[in-house]
Amino acid sequence: MHIGKAIRMERIFNRDTERAIIVPLDHGTTVGPIAGLIDMRETLSHIAEGGANAVLMHKGLVPCGHRRSGPDIGLIVHLSASTTLSPFPNAKTLTGTVEDAIKLGADAVSVHVNIGDETERDMLRDLGRTASRAADWGMPVLAMVYARGPKIKDEYDPAVVAHCARVGMELGADVVKVPYTGDPETFARVTEGVCVPVVIAGGPKLDSVAGLLTMVRDSLAAGGRGLSIGRNIFQAARPYQLVRALRGIVHEGWSVEQALEGLEG
Repeated sequence: MHIGKAIRMERIFNRDTERAIIVPLDHGTTVGPIAGLIDMRETLSHIAEGGANAVLMHKGLVPCGHRRSGPDIGLIVHLSASTTLSPFPNAKTLTGTVEDAIKLGADAVSVHVNIGDETERDMLRDLGRTASRAADWGMPVLAMVYARGPKIKDEYDPAVVAHCARVGMELGADVVKVPYTGDPETFARVTEGVCVPVVIAGGPKLDSVAGLLTMVRDSLAAGGRGLSIGRNIFQAARPYQLVRALRGIVHEGWSVEQALEGLEG
């Protein structure tokens, strides 16, 4: 591996556990300034102090969250976007470059692809080209790959999710982010089909913290390498404590029960 890429990956993935807690904060472009994404420095402080490894955001948001104190945290700059106001919300378009991310001091870039959408070919092209350019700079690429389109009956179907992960890997991603399939047995089929780290998405905001912690634990047991979860963290009642509980599970081998005790404490 290119030494620059290896060093950057170590800013996102814990060197000892080779796992990552990533908190996406890119939702403002998609749905607007929702709760948890108003005071970015406060949100970043909770996430960093809780022990997350990296945050993910669009290029224009980076200055809003820059802090001059507190623990450091990895930065992933997201390079594609769409909005819920569009008649084609699943059609992602590139809005930034690898060079933009380098200028911002990023440790990685990310690209979103919705398999099955009518504009799939454009998103696949964007991912492939971005991966090629990133390789020139030793910049890791995270591919968010979901199945969303007219032919998709169930985006959580294990075969469909495995296909999504495989697409991300084969087009050059260093990390792939996909939905959790619902149980360790089926998710193992996803992780077995790729040779790069797989992290799980959070999906819709969950009502149960225990359910979130269990999902993360089970994904790790199935070969997952961590999580990339946004609103279930930054919209939590106590984001710092939740990140700390997730850190216990991901990096310290806590059980769900231990994590819940820590959260309550």
